[in-house]
Amino acid sequence: QVQLVESGGGLVQAGGSLRLSCAASGRTRSTYAMGWFRQAPGQEREFVAAISWSGGNTHYADSVKGRFTISRDNAKNTVYLQMNSLKPEDTAVYYCAVSYSSNSNYAPFSRWEYDYWGQGTQVTVSS
Repeated sequence: QVQLVESGGGLVQAGGSLRLSCAASGRTRSTYAMGWFRQAPGQEREFVAAISWSGGNTHYADSVKGRFTISRDNAKNTVYLQMNSLKPEDTAVYYCAVSYSSNSNYAPFSRWEYDYWGQGTQVTVSS
């Protein structure tokens, strides 16, 4: 089993910044991609960003490109999401997830390709 714990969420004004962290522990395999998803009330869980094990391949949803940056520290089994220029429509519960793959450059954007999920952290952006 793998445990994922997100942190860093909170309340911020529009235009502000937050940095989310997600630490993985337990029986993690040697290589795995990590991703961030979000879910607003009454809406489907949607892709935000993903990063490969190598860190050399990243993907972003169009809605966050240029504002959010995903990164990881493999020594700490941790992935980060730096969120700048936040908008009220970014308000959601943010989840991190792990996707196992032997390809160190793999960074999936489909939620169905992720094997483990965290419990989520709330991000609220006020206007």
